Amino acid sequence: MGYRQRIEDLFVRTSDGIRLAVACINRSLGLAAIVVEGAGRFVDIITDGDIRRAILDGMSLEASIEDLLGHKRSLMAHPPVVARDNLSKEDLFRLLSDKEVSIAPILDSTGRVVDLVCVDDLIPDCMPNLQAVVMAGGLGTRLRPLTTNTPKPMLLVGDRPLLELTIESLKSAGISRVNVSTHFLPEKIQEHFGDGSDFGVQINYLNEDTPLGTAGALAMMGEVSEPLLVINGDVLTQVDFRAMLSFHREHNAVLTVAVRQFDLPVPFGVMECDGVSVRAVREKPTYNFFVSAGIYLLEPSVCKSVPKGSRFDMPDLINQLIQNGQSVVSFPIMEYWLDIGQHMDYAKAQEDARAGLFETDEANSMSDGAMK
Repeated sequence: MGYRQRIEDLFVRTSDGIRLAVACINRSLGLAAIVVEGAGRFVDIITDGDIRRAILDGMSLEASIEDLLGHKRSLMAHPPVVARDNLSKEDLFRLLSDKEVSIAPILDSTGRVVDLVCVDDLIPDCMPNLQAVVMAGGLGTRLRPLTTNTPKPMLLVGDRPLLELTIESLKSAGISRVNVSTHFLPEKIQEHFGDGSDFGVQINYLNEDTPLGTAGALAMMGEVSEPLLVINGDVLTQVDFRAMLSFHREHNAVLTVAVRQFDLPVPFGVMECDGVSVRAVREKPTYNFFVSAGIYLLEPSVCKSVPKGSRFDMPDLINQLIQNGQSVVSFPIMEYWLDIGQHMDYAKAQEDARAGLFETDEANSMSDGAMK
């Protein structure tokens, strides 16, 4: 029961950098890094969500863990949940359930960390109650002539179709039900994947007679009783889908959109003016934005907001939900991510495949190559 490797491998100190915490979370398969002092005396715990919230507030991965803890404590007044090493499995499950957390460090009588317990250890067969929708109906016009006779998601990355890599990542995250929206040359997708049984999943096809945009196919889903992970068919990524679901639930969102940092350099001096008066000059600044990464998690009720039979895009859906006062949150990507929209992107995907940057066995762990 608990963390099955050396617990010391998850230890970090307040003087360490956040990147070390990221490496520890990778090492624990997405669980946590544990902040200690002295000979392993517990200080605090750092989760995937703690780091992503800090990034959304502008914190760099080069900052210290002490800075990260300060940010965490400014958002959360309650102390971290810990367990004692004399608790039974039933007591541990009750503790995690009552405190509404999924993990907790286990301490001995002196306050030293001796283990880490996760609710999945207490319920071994626990899998995310989640199904996926892969939007694979685009024409891929910017990638012609490669896509003249091939749907963009069926382009080879290395020696396998992009859509096959996506489905394998979903399967690795415990998602077994996958819906694939199709429009352009749908038979090429269906002939390759069939019902999905050869790939360890169950595939349902949503065939669009006319293009329905990046959200329109959701109206074809019928009755849905669990959250949906929606991903664009031209995205190559190692995003931790389990962490995204946990983040989504933690923030009580109706829709969570994965975002990544985009840096826009301006090759000129930017004038800051107040009327005719110049107040300052910023020489060749770089502006930072969070942009949509084409990956979304949404509650089943959201599908009812999508009109049937007409084009409807994700920005339309997001704006509609916000206008209705519903909670839409952003989930920053720290893992490998690439949108294959143009020829230079496709060439980059092939280069990354040769370099082994997105091994499917590690498809759901954080990467140190964060937010590039």
